[in-house]
Amino acid sequence: MTDHRVTPANGRVAAMSLAGKVKAESYVTGWPMMINRPVVDFLRTPDGARDRQLLIGAIITVFEDRQGWSFVQAANGYVGYVRSEQLSKPLAVSHFVGTMATHAYSEEDFKSEPAMALPFAARVQVLNERRNFWETNVGYVSKKHLRAVDRPFLDPINVAQIHFGVPYLWGGDSTRGIDCSGLISASLTACGIPCPGDSDLQCDVVGTDVQGELQRGDIVFWTGHVGMMVDTETMLHASATPMATVYEPVKKVIARVEVQGHGGPIARRRL
Repeated sequence: MTDHRVTPANGRVAAMSLAGKVKAESYVTGWPMMINRPVVDFLRTPDGARDRQLLIGAIITVFEDRQGWSFVQAANGYVGYVRSEQLSKPLAVSHFVGTMATHAYSEEDFKSEPAMALPFAARVQVLNERRNFWETNVGYVSKKHLRAVDRPFLDPINVAQIHFGVPYLWGGDSTRGIDCSGLISASLTACGIPCPGDSDLQCDVVGTDVQGELQRGDIVFWTGHVGMMVDTETMLHASATPMATVYEPVKKVIARVEVQGHGGPIARRRL
């Protein structure tokens, strides 16, 4: 049985690689486009539920543009729908936001009107260097807030901690709102480590099994939940209980998840 989240097929069209494997009216190679809004909901169906989110500058593959909706696949393999107006022709993005958030200003002046608010990991194309700003395709951004795409972070925990206090959002993938698997995906992706969007998929491919005492950077999985250890006893996770990304003793998290009826941890992984 195919997983709709990572299978680029909707009955009308399917990726050329799926010819002979799934039924579709036509098979297409798709074409690249780029997300042009700071944060975009990635929907299961047109006008349907949010599965995940995509950030500005993300390059995706479009398989169908129909009635204002594009059927697309993201770089992490996720498949879904975004509004066609939220896509533009790809640019050669060169930098990403390396802080919790920043602003792109309309002028080379922090007192000028912000043209756009950008979350962590938003990608932009630098056009020119100024004294204190990078001139980008979306406005002037502080040099202190951008990081070259060829300089990923080295420590996923440091990235995860950027998200401390971010409000919980089911299916969220940004510092405007994030869920448990979104936090793991954001933290690993910023370090150049490929990572799916949902915890069950992450559990299948992330790291190696951990035996013995947990340590900093280990990832603990439950059925429907996931968090990352910041030391041997403390977990950082995006939780719907406090409705935020918080630090908690892992023993407390284990006990609460069991009380909620979801059982104990199903896997512990080390990167």
